[in-house]
Amino acid sequence: MPHETLSKHLFHWENKPLKWAMRLRVALCIAQAVDYCSGKGRALYHDLNAYRVLFDQNGNPKLSCFGLMKNSRDGKSFSTNLSFTPPEYLRTGRVTPESVIYSFGTLLLDLLSGKHIPPSHALDLVRDKNFLMLMDSCLEGHVSNEDGVQLMQLASYCLQSEPRERPNAKSLVASLTSIQKETDTPSHELLGIDQPTSATQKLSPLGEACARLNLTAIHQILEKVGYNDDEGVSSELSFQMWTSQLQECLNCRKRGDAAFREKDITTAISCYTKFINGGIMVSPTVIARRSLCYLMEDKVQEALADALQAQMSSPDWPVALYLQAAALFILGMDDDARKTLDDGSSLSAKWNI
Repeated sequence: MPHETLSKHLFHWENKPLKWAMRLRVALCIAQAVDYCSGKGRALYHDLNAYRVLFDQNGNPKLSCFGLMKNSRDGKSFSTNLSFTPPEYLRTGRVTPESVIYSFGTLLLDLLSGKHIPPSHALDLVRDKNFLMLMDSCLEGHVSNEDGVQLMQLASYCLQSEPRERPNAKSLVASLTSIQKETDTPSHELLGIDQPTSATQKLSPLGEACARLNLTAIHQILEKVGYNDDEGVSSELSFQMWTSQLQECLNCRKRGDAAFREKDITTAISCYTKFINGGIMVSPTVIARRSLCYLMEDKVQEALADALQAQMSSPDWPVALYLQAAALFILGMDDDARKTLDDGSSLSAKWNI
């Protein structure tokens, strides 16, 4: 990550302090990351703080995977400063999902104040409604009291001494989404860095369809392409061609293709899933078609997962990258989507797609 940590931009800035809109964007992105990890069974994050937040080449905030834990006994210590440690961790020595929310609250305090304030002191200021003492003086005149109070209240909810009284990540995402500022301004502008340059290549018809999120056009192209690009994958399994198990697998694919052609999306997903779960053949085309079906049903995370799986099955196949880009655009990750489109375009020259 070329633009260093949140700590550098928040505590050790040289030219300009971190803008309020970027502070809010950081808070939202990290809440989204914590929520995403929770949904993937990785709800534990060890010692979430400003050093764990990084900025990519476009200035977008990212959560480092360094703090991810497999279970609550992975970490031996939580923080070098006990003032910032969740109270239940001091009692039990274990990290819980609620502990992560507490740490997120301390991160909100950092964003609000521009310095490390012990949560107990911050909560005293909240109780006394002494907002100005908590607010970063560098932001004076740039933030309304209402905006500052909203973030302060969110932080105080996260810092409740009783873990069960703290909000979950999903509710934090909803609350932070509603208070975002300058949402149309690119992150590199808010961070005060030069705009990254990229030599965007001319997109193929499929690339254009994915960039425009024209699902009908994507469907037409994938149906026309058929299974030409799967030949190298299936030929390795030709010695099993006459087994009954493989025949049933191929029948599932055939039924799925018929449903896909007729846009019977539910049936197509069901048949393609049976084919994939059969494990007899690996077909990037089937996975890509199911990815598009998921997009048509607004199941974007499932569509993205399939597009990634298709890329793993056939790393130099541009279709997988283009479908990833479509899913990323829908998820609002435009910078990542454009980069993926460029990667797909670089591969399209050898494929007529």
